[in-house]
Amino acid sequence: MTRHSLSRYALSLCLPLLINPALAAVDAAQADRLGAALTPVGAERAGNAAGTIPEWTGGLPTDAGTVTDGFRSDPFASETPLFTITAQNLEQYREQLSPGQQALFARYPSTYKIPVYPSHRSVAWPQKTYEVIRKNALNVTTVEGGNGLEHYTSPLAFPLPQTGLEVLWNHITRYRGGSFTRETTAFMTTPAGGYSWKTERDRLAYTQELLDYDPEKSKNILYYFTSVNIAPARDVGGVLLVHETLNQVKEPRMAWQYNSGQRRVRRAPQVAYDSPGPGNLRTNDQSDMFNGSPDRYDWKLVGKREMYVPYNSFRLADPNNSYDELITPGHLNQDKTRYELHRVWEVIGTLKEGQRHVYFKRHLFIDEDSWTIVEADHYDSRGNLWRVSENHILPLYDVQAQISAGELTYDLTSGRYLSNFMINKVKNAYQFGLKAKTSDFTPAALRLMGIR
Repeated sequence: MTRHSLSRYALSLCLPLLINPALAAVDAAQADRLGAALTPVGAERAGNAAGTIPEWTGGLPTDAGTVTDGFRSDPFASETPLFTITAQNLEQYREQLSPGQQALFARYPSTYKIPVYPSHRSVAWPQKTYEVIRKNALNVTTVEGGNGLEHYTSPLAFPLPQTGLEVLWNHITRYRGGSFTRETTAFMTTPAGGYSWKTERDRLAYTQELLDYDPEKSKNILYYFTSVNIAPARDVGGVLLVHETLNQVKEPRMAWQYNSGQRRVRRAPQVAYDSPGPGNLRTNDQSDMFNGSPDRYDWKLVGKREMYVPYNSFRLADPNNSYDELITPGHLNQDKTRYELHRVWEVIGTLKEGQRHVYFKRHLFIDEDSWTIVEADHYDSRGNLWRVSENHILPLYDVQAQISAGELTYDLTSGRYLSNFMINKVKNAYQFGLKAKTSDFTPAALRLMGIR
């Protein structure tokens, strides 16, 4: 399917909204497409006409490989690149690349490359999620100008999206394996390739999975989140707590921080929107490619297109990789990456008049099978492309979930970059099935978590 026909396909989805903009839920006839012409999560089941994107046949089976200390073996280890995109042959592939990817070739013409492998539609979610998703298609609507949800049950709000905002909500509400703990490392680099690092231990608990879940008290809470600094020694003990709300216009995100040196818990309203993140290399709402309230932007659905995006990133997550080998000057070691041709939703966010943010425009590309943002371009107030983000997604076939093997944010101006969520040297980095109570995510609990 060409980009033009993909845009027509997206426009056809928008027609019900144009007829009645107050409705976002679909009727039963539309919902019946899920699991038929569409996959249970709303992607096109068929491959493309060229045969370069295969049909979705259920994703990887749970026994697709072996799991040792939390590291998954690569079911595609024997494959070699079909071809490699370089600055020299860029023109041949420009239409299948994001503006940000093209900018990286311009910034690093002698070293940046994209190795392209055969495409595999490996994403699979548990059957129980598919049943919930169909109910969401029939029932979920937006409120507060699209900035909140009603009648939502986790996961995935809009498997048949009709607007750019609904596509963005799908990234925010996508299935991530349920409640989990994780231990990951972030690297902040210099232009020459030097780096500093930090390791964090996170917990994310969806309210519907809490042991003491109360639907009335938690009706506007999507999840609870804590992050504890565990290394290096100078950073140990700092803790962040977040109560993530579904409608952040009605009830803004609530956050607290514990400073181990001062032994004090403070409200942290700045942990949102464009407040600076690690190394001042990304904004706080840029973590997980985008998080938080979408209310400061108008979100335009451009359509769908085929792109070369990071996918099935087992090579990058291999524990045999040293971080000195992965973190190279200017950009990640692209020899350790894997890109495939996939269909993505294209959404452009433009800052609303009267609103404030360091990014005037955000250009997002969302994988149709996992609803994960895989590429994101960020423009400054002058309209110049400033930062480029890539999400190297990794399917955990045994638990039927997807994580990031590395979330990269490249600053085109400074030549620095941030590499987040790296797991190469952490055994059992992700553990699912977290059992928690509401009391585990209160300001009073932070002091106990932050004891050195």
